[in-house]
Amino acid sequence: MNARSPAEAVTVTSLPADTAFSQHALHREERVWLETNCYVDLWIELLHHYGCDPHAALGFTVTQAFEGDQFTFPKFSLDDISRLYGLQAQELAIYDTVEAHVREQTRRGQMVIVEMDSYYLPDTRATAYRQTHTKTTIAIDKIDTDAKRITYFHNAGYFALSDEDYDGVFRLMPGLASDVHALFPYVEFVKRARAPLEGDAMVQRSVDLLKLRLADRPAANPVAQWRAAFPEHMRALLERDPAYYHLYTFNLMRQLGSNFELLSKYLGWLNRHGVEVSSEIQSSAQAIASEAMVMQFRLARARMRSRVDLCEDCLDSMQTSYDKVIEPLAARFL
Repeated sequence: MNARSPAEAVTVTSLPADTAFSQHALHREERVWLETNCYVDLWIELLHHYGCDPHAALGFTVTQAFEGDQFTFPKFSLDDISRLYGLQAQELAIYDTVEAHVREQTRRGQMVIVEMDSYYLPDTRATAYRQTHTKTTIAIDKIDTDAKRITYFHNAGYFALSDEDYDGVFRLMPGLASDVHALFPYVEFVKRARAPLEGDAMVQRSVDLLKLRLADRPAANPVAQWRAAFPEHMRALLERDPAYYHLYTFNLMRQLGSNFELLSKYLGWLNRHGVEVSSEIQSSAQAIASEAMVMQFRLARARMRSRVDLCEDCLDSMQTSYDKVIEPLAARFL
């Protein structure tokens, strides 16, 4: 995934005058973490594009665990998306060119979600475009093979690319097309199987799915587990180059903080729809998001000064806040 720091901006490629795009509220309202990761942010905007409220599917956030070297990468459950919104995301077999498959699926009115090289995505001009080869995920909704142009969703935005970038993403350049060792990318397509649930039925199904996710919650506090491993992580942060710091904070602080910020937004949505959840649970989830950002800045300062900072107070706060979120939620719903 394209690991962009929260402060870095995205350059938006201009879209045709007849294209209307407005971000979902989750990407417009005030947030500590403006972005989560390319997959979550992409699906927020895809669901919004299909006329669905992504809040209902945010129950996956209660399952995040510590995996030893990272936190579980937050991702919407495709099964939840199907049950809530009637949208099926399935793997697309690639046996011809990716361009040919995209043309066929979009002709059928379906979205194509494909792993691409950020090197050819102009919306990553601030980070990767024509600078570095980084895997990321986009969703293509329209393609014009004659004009060599696509429009696509990426992260929290909607963009267009053409010409040489088009040849790059579809590996049509002579040097890319002739590379016999290049693997096909992983591709999914999204199709409408049935109408989405609405009103009380949507809320009840969301709660039912939340119960299933809570049954899969971590057996131990993941912040406490991270804390035990952090002294060794701190040593690596001081020894490695700045690129490692950015990758570490993307996969630890950002994924933890943004995950719990989304959980806080989800709990607010439940309350607004008549499912009562205590304000302390919601505020504790948001506290994890805020403290993870504080810790990220603390580590940046520690690296600049080449000093160890084990961030004990940050970890204290997040560990305590976690205990006020997940088990109380389980007690409320299970």
